[in-house]
Amino acid sequence: MLFGLDGVEIGLIIVFLCLFGGILSGFPVAFAIGGAAVISFGIIAALDAGGILIHQAVDTGSEGFRALVADGVRSEEISKFRYPDLPRISESLFPGGWELALDRNISFIVNRINERVLAGQSIETLLAVLMFVLMGITLERSRIANDLLTTMARVFGPLPGGLAVSVVIVGAFLAASTGIVGATVVTMGLLSLPTMLRNNYSPELATGVIAASGTLGQIIPPSIVIVLLGTLAGDLYATAQETRAQSLGCSDALTYLGEAAVVSVGTLFQAALLPGIFLALLYGLYAFGYAVLNPAKAPPVTGDGATGEYITRNEALTWFLAVPVSMVAAVVIGSAAGLVGSQSTAIDSFSQQQEGASLRTNVSPDCQEAMIDLHGQGAWDRAVAEQAAIDETGGMQRAERLTADERVVARDAMIAGAAPIGTGIAVFFLLAALVLAGARGIAPSDDPRPLALGGLGVVLALLADIALLSPVTSPGVTSLVLALPFLLVLWSLREAAARLGRNDLVRVVFPPLVLIVAVLGSILGGITNPTPAAALGAGGAIMLAAYRKLADDGRSPRIIILASLAVVLMILIGVNFDLRVGVGQTSFEQWVAYSIAQAAYLFAIFGLVYACVILWLGGVLTPVVRETAKVTSMVFTILIGSQLLNLVVISFGGEEYIQTFLRSFDNEMVVFLIVMLVLFVLGFVLDFLEIIYIVIPIVGPVIYGGTMDPKWVTIMIAVNLQTSFLTPPFGFALFYLRGVAPKEVTTGHIYRGVVPFVLIQVVGLGILWAFPSIVTIVPDLFPN
Repeated sequence: MLFGLDGVEIGLIIVFLCLFGGILSGFPVAFAIGGAAVISFGIIAALDAGGILIHQAVDTGSEGFRALVADGVRSEEISKFRYPDLPRISESLFPGGWELALDRNISFIVNRINERVLAGQSIETLLAVLMFVLMGITLERSRIANDLLTTMARVFGPLPGGLAVSVVIVGAFLAASTGIVGATVVTMGLLSLPTMLRNNYSPELATGVIAASGTLGQIIPPSIVIVLLGTLAGDLYATAQETRAQSLGCSDALTYLGEAAVVSVGTLFQAALLPGIFLALLYGLYAFGYAVLNPAKAPPVTGDGATGEYITRNEALTWFLAVPVSMVAAVVIGSAAGLVGSQSTAIDSFSQQQEGASLRTNVSPDCQEAMIDLHGQGAWDRAVAEQAAIDETGGMQRAERLTADERVVARDAMIAGAAPIGTGIAVFFLLAALVLAGARGIAPSDDPRPLALGGLGVVLALLADIALLSPVTSPGVTSLVLALPFLLVLWSLREAAARLGRNDLVRVVFPPLVLIVAVLGSILGGITNPTPAAALGAGGAIMLAAYRKLADDGRSPRIIILASLAVVLMILIGVNFDLRVGVGQTSFEQWVAYSIAQAAYLFAIFGLVYACVILWLGGVLTPVVRETAKVTSMVFTILIGSQLLNLVVISFGGEEYIQTFLRSFDNEMVVFLIVMLVLFVLGFVLDFLEIIYIVIPIVGPVIYGGTMDPKWVTIMIAVNLQTSFLTPPFGFALFYLRGVAPKEVTTGHIYRGVVPFVLIQVVGLGILWAFPSIVTIVPDLFPN
């Protein structure tokens, strides 16, 4: 063996050196990866053809191997790592010759590109990358970061380390708005770094907090990293669990796990929410603690302007705490008491199907033993008892079509048990009341009567729902009954919006916050998947940027506001009316609702086109589209190049060699720890895209094929990959910041500044490792 190493080990070294050399060559990374694949395959094929590379494999025909199989050891668990004394045989890296391997690679890469890049199931999810990139770049060009940084500096500046804390808050906000690390770091570096240096902030703290806060877009949803990881994790987890179940004697993963082996991008967004906020909190606490211990290096900064009318402590406690909490508590208590709830009278045509046992019990003895090991004897005994009870009642009852009389009885029961106030009406007018309360607190010296009329409208709407509306009232009649209270509330909300707009903090934060809530709320709530939500975010970002452009030019943004209201109107009509006209018998109110919704849709489309024209004429749209195309094409080109490199590793047995080594450990947590350490080290030299597309497919079948929660595994990897932007010497965030930093800020300042935040990342990873519930609690509360 060459240098005493196995031929596969030398092949892996050659691949890594070619990849590292390609990245350092100065060629674009997307093309360097593909070139590294071609060059490394040529080198390995030449060495193998010359008989230089020899692979030492376990002799499956030896007596020792047969004895282990006879003892019940599965053949896939037998390796030279676990049993180093087994006889071995020497074989070439390409048993059929490099020509056969090349032929397989070419045919396989065509199929793989067709599956993952052109026409596969993951293409719809990958389209979310395009939309989120467009959303992020549009918001970045609309100067949202400038307004946020200026406003937050006024609010937090007087605190110790206030500017650094404000940078963390804005970084988290931009992460939820854009998800693009480069844009966030550059923007905050240009805007906040000179200000922090002028106010005698330490260059190390200033650069460190900017670089670290800019990388929060890696983990806080909507994160491009999680979208890309999610598309891989879903396939890897499903395939690995199917293989695991069948190897243990079970028919499929559903039988073995007791649930479908599925992990979606939406679920991962839910799982990433708390860890992202947690990391931002750690960054902010470090900045505040640093300022307390070193006040001269992070002094308080006096604000240069107020953010609105002066508000006393009593007024703030009343309108920002006591009144909102009381209103929310009233709705929650009313819901618990049955006063607020669903008023739906929809009856299914079929009876409900009886639930089966928690686990399938009609399985082979091997599968039963494996399921007991996984779920525990108690869970198995409970499932057996459940199945016995089902069998005693004649077997599991299937769903059966209800008769007309049964449907009438069921409908009458639903009407009798309906809550007096509908959930939708209660939530809508609660949100309106919260806005009115906020406007009263923002401007306490203004005339309260316009806002009081809105409060009266809220009360009238609730009373009308109790006295005049029932679950069988049609949506049209409901709209007429609530028209007067709704108009009162709407008129009052217009006045409230004017008052809120006078406060800089509300004016700056509210528009992007609404967009974030709309995008993330639809995903985290399980309403839709990431791709439509990303499209909504992209369209909203375009309209928000156009609104800002019109306001800066002194022109009326009325069309943009009306188009936004048209979208809200569409949603309200779609939720409350059946818009399936022409299907069966269509009532007059259905046609009216459909016509209004169609008109609102056309006006919303007109508003979006108008916004695009405004941005195009203002010179904003063209660079946004160009930058979006550049980033998206880079992602997909790296995806193609990484497939080539993966195939090279597979062709000479490198993937199987690595997986065999990892499976030689009995403890899967040790395996995952090894993988995390490798990813952390690779983050020093590789970008997160290369790690996702090259390393994860190799180690994924092992780490996703065990008992660990796939959500936790994926989020741990995502947080670990976040360090790839921070770790010297090749952290991309450091390069972004170096490019926009003033001359007095040296590279040494930047490197020393990020070291504490890299350590914070490690501490954060340790806490997530020790307390996995931080990751899993949100998906458990809001299951998709």
